[in-house]
Amino acid sequence: MKFIGIIVSFFILFTLTALRNAGAQDSCSHQCGELLSTCSCQVTCQSLGNCCPDYKEFCLQISPYSGSLMGGKGFLIENTAFNTSSVLTCRFKQEIKTSGYTAEDGKGHCISPLLYETGFIPFEVSIDGGRTFPYSGTWLSVHHSKVSDEEKCTLVNETKWQYYGTSNTYGNLTLTWTHQALAETHVNIEVWGYHETGDSYSENWLAEWKYLYTLAREIPNTGKFTFTPIPAEGNYSTWDFGILRITPSSYSDGQSNIPSLWSNEHALAWHLGKDFRDDPNSWATAKCMEWDRKEDKLPNFKEEIIDCPCTLAQARADTGRFHTDYGCNIEKGSVCTYHPGAVHCVRAIQASPQYAAGQQCCYDSTGTQILTHDSTGGSTPDRGHDWGSPPFLKPPRIPGFSHWLYDVISFYYCCLWSDNCQFYMKRRPSSDCRTYRPPRAASAFGDPHFFTFDGLNFTFNGLGEYLLVESDLTSLRVQGRTQQGRLPNGTGAQGTGLSAVAMQENNSDVIEVRYSEDLNLEVLLNQKVLNFSEQTWMDLKGLFLHSTPDQNITVMFSSGCGVEIRGNGGFLTLTVLLPEKFTNHTQGLFGVMNGNTEDEYTFRNKTTLPVHASPQQLFEFGANWAIENGTSLFTYDTEFLLNNFFYGEKHSASFLPVFFPSEDPADPLVEEMVSLCGSDPFCRFDVLTTRSLQVGNSTRLSHQNHKLLVEHLEPVISCGWLDHPINGTKNGTNYLLGSTIIFLCSQGYELTGSKERTCQASGAWSGDTPSCIQKIAIEQLILLGCVFGIVGVAVLARLTFLCRKERHKGNQKLVSEVPVE
Repeated sequence: MKFIGIIVSFFILFTLTALRNAGAQDSCSHQCGELLSTCSCQVTCQSLGNCCPDYKEFCLQISPYSGSLMGGKGFLIENTAFNTSSVLTCRFKQEIKTSGYTAEDGKGHCISPLLYETGFIPFEVSIDGGRTFPYSGTWLSVHHSKVSDEEKCTLVNETKWQYYGTSNTYGNLTLTWTHQALAETHVNIEVWGYHETGDSYSENWLAEWKYLYTLAREIPNTGKFTFTPIPAEGNYSTWDFGILRITPSSYSDGQSNIPSLWSNEHALAWHLGKDFRDDPNSWATAKCMEWDRKEDKLPNFKEEIIDCPCTLAQARADTGRFHTDYGCNIEKGSVCTYHPGAVHCVRAIQASPQYAAGQQCCYDSTGTQILTHDSTGGSTPDRGHDWGSPPFLKPPRIPGFSHWLYDVISFYYCCLWSDNCQFYMKRRPSSDCRTYRPPRAASAFGDPHFFTFDGLNFTFNGLGEYLLVESDLTSLRVQGRTQQGRLPNGTGAQGTGLSAVAMQENNSDVIEVRYSEDLNLEVLLNQKVLNFSEQTWMDLKGLFLHSTPDQNITVMFSSGCGVEIRGNGGFLTLTVLLPEKFTNHTQGLFGVMNGNTEDEYTFRNKTTLPVHASPQQLFEFGANWAIENGTSLFTYDTEFLLNNFFYGEKHSASFLPVFFPSEDPADPLVEEMVSLCGSDPFCRFDVLTTRSLQVGNSTRLSHQNHKLLVEHLEPVISCGWLDHPINGTKNGTNYLLGSTIIFLCSQGYELTGSKERTCQASGAWSGDTPSCIQKIAIEQLILLGCVFGIVGVAVLARLTFLCRKERHKGNQKLVSEVPVE
């Protein structure tokens, strides 16, 4: 991918050319996103006022902009009017076509197709029946679990659907939906099944959603359907995992890529055959055994997945590599259906490199990891990552559905529909945390204050655009822009703060988070402002992006690097998290991450400043890391940004900040500052330089959050899981440093070995492995020993007597043979 700065440079040149050129303009037909010789078809042209005349005609804006990867979602093309007689064809990824239509107002409408991937999908529109596709845009395909309730049909009492036919689970089932979502008076309800064919982990391994049969046909579109399930006919009952689709009755059964509402994927217990209903336990046991045999022939994916964090605090802090599992979220009431006893679970964000496997980690109310060795509520790794994995499209990388096929429906077979959970836990044992290494954190906030990966801090009040961190390991670049603060009277302060952060890794998408001119927080994807009104989680190229309702932005790169940005008091607060593999592979204002503070202040030419350098020296150090236009990742889409940062200096030599703000006792603000800040030097500095208690308070909170984050990310020693002895129990499931496990034997048994073992700093358990030996066996051994002892004494006495007797006979013989003299 070309550097954004280079593109912008060309853009500026072309813009100047365009202003001088009074001739014919280029067209955006087939060229959206391109920078042309006389005008622009890039999104920035709208704010810069240099779009080609037909930019809005050919570069499509749509609403809604996202929907389930299952397809069937209609969207409106907002900015272009078509001829009502035009035959609209919508094409996704240059290969998947759906039929569109033009409404009476001339606005075009498309239907999203069934996709086997998530992320922004390019689409084009034809108005000549599919001969040419000059119009283009993007459609956001999202994980089916992340769509709104209005976009799917709901299984009322979903647990009953998935246990139907098992003990005491019978009766009617009910399905509901938002009837206005389908503009038809009558609808059909279809059953679809999912399967994967071909050889596992081979080129012919393929995924397919398949229409099975129509459950109800031409029913009134009232938004509700109730029925009594009967076993499916023929081979349909062999499909035990699937989904329901509601479609207008005017379409054919099973027709692809038409207006649709989909249910959640679920176990199809309600339609399974008579053999399941007659004896669910036996049926499920056979399925469990079959799954177990298949697993035996598949590669061991567990060797390449990341270990779990040791504590809940670590798991929630490591936002570059782990994210909340929506099925067990402490912030949403912890409804952990599949993990009883857990209050929160996280999933590894990235799938494993070769097998695209996932990791899950669950924790109890004490913050301790729950292991499947101890509880069925424990963490379970996944052969298929729930969120899928680029490049998607093929097993086991299909979002959600590969996971269901290999890790969820098998849980029903072994644990929920039968009593064979030991087979499942044998194949999906929890990973403990003995090889987990927490990331290192660096932060910048306030006026602005920098906390490096190795723990040093300094204040750098330069005005310009700077390299915060760069790594040759993954071509990671995180850049920051600072702008002058404002005093309450509107004049410029003698300090600056972060106003924008831009980042990229390898050839990933470029993400920029910034304050707009009206001080609203904006997130840009490849120069285009993103809208989080529909989706707060986006699967993008080389990264995942997440936004909370209060606009805390998290970027998760494929390397495990995490970047968090929050708006705070008019300045941005930034945190960068880097895994251990980045050690000795960083440079920039956040320093060299290697645990050695002596080289933290390293210039581009590899010279260094001492740890206790003066603020003036550190100002020179910061200025040295100013970026250039050719390497800039920032978007320059306003006159202000062009004049001040593109054409202007990357580090303003004329701006000199205050290095030592004065605490004048006569200043009425000082007393309030002391009350607010206490001994926090960064809070005090910012109050004095900005004359704002609000800015100071934001700085104080950011400082506290950074210290808490570093504390949570402290390495934790684990000694690993300990089993209880056979015919005994153990008291305790915490295997971290200082924890003690106590062992007890069942009645009639006696403990040998250590009665308790403590996790030591070396990572090894104290003491010896305990065993429980049956007491009666010990008594019998003693008795047997006594018996053998008595017998032994008797035998020894008899032998002694015989020996003496033989010796006596020998002596007599010798006497009789002596000659008489």
